[in-house]
Amino acid sequence: MLIITLPEATPVHEAAALQRDLRRAEIEPFAWGVNQALSPLMLTDPLMKSRQSHEQKYLREVKEKHANRVTMIPCQIIPPTGLNGLSRLSHHR
Repeated sequence: MLIITLPEATPVHEAAALQRDLRRAEIEPFAWGVNQALSPLMLTDPLMKSRQSHEQKYLREVKEKHANRVTMIPCQIIPPTGLNGLSRLSHHR
C-alpha cells in the first residue's frame, strides 16, 4: 500500500490519520509519495519559490514522523497519465 499526499498541511495530516487507521487494522503502508512537489524543481518565479519554501515543513514532517520510504513526484505541466506518462515519471529519477 502506498500513501499519496500533497506537500500541504491538510493533505499530510489526513494521510497521517489514514496511516494510523491502517496500522490499527495491522496494515503497514510500504511508502509515501508526495505529489506535485515543487522542491525538486529549479524555480525563479518569486511566488513559486515562496510555495516551494512553504512545503519544506510538510516534507520534513512526512520524512521525520510518518514514513521510512518517501518519494517526491515533481509538479508537472502535463499530468503523467497512462503507461507513457508513468514511464516518463520513472525516468525523472
